[in-house]
Amino acid sequence: MFSFVTSRQTTPVIVGDGLTIRCPHLTDHAEWRALRLKSRRFLTPFEPRWGEMELSAKGFADRVRRNRRDASSGTEFSLLIFDHSSRRPMMVGGMTLSNIRRRAAQNVTLGYWMAVDFAGKGIMTRAVALILPFVFDTLGLHRIEAACLPDNTASRRVLAANGFREIGLAEHYLQINGEWRDHVLFALTREHYDGFAG
Repeated sequence: MFSFVTSRQTTPVIVGDGLTIRCPHLTDHAEWRALRLKSRRFLTPFEPRWGEMELSAKGFADRVRRNRRDASSGTEFSLLIFDHSSRRPMMVGGMTLSNIRRRAAQNVTLGYWMAVDFAGKGIMTRAVALILPFVFDTLGLHRIEAACLPDNTASRRVLAANGFREIGLAEHYLQINGEWRDHVLFALTREHYDGFAG
């Protein structure tokens, strides 16, 4: 698997395995909004509630500015995933590296979403595999964690395929679609990543 990460931490671009993962641009709004609207019913059971303002051009522009600021400070990276299997690269989903903690922790939280038309095709498994070298080698972090609803078997498969280990259950962990829901916690450390990738 080929992976390329740009050297500029503030604007990471990861390319490999038929995918590109990068920070959002203002010009992505129309495609992103259409994708989110089409996938709304599919994503609602897995995400916090979204307001109409968040889908607007202004809301997206605010999001892009916030993403750039957070990336520049090294505290969070919000990324879009593009698939190259068709003639024109198509946006298929997104991922976030958030809650980056330095000092003794060296930890980050991974979140992701996949559009309805592209779910179940192995794309997110490939995307997570591509983001891991950025986490461990470029950012120099020691541990990446993720959480999913207990009945989200697709997300469980994505994490297991990339070497994540189930570490426990967090009660009332995140507010999903207006309800505080339990989540299964997963983690991958540098040591396990080196052994899994090697």
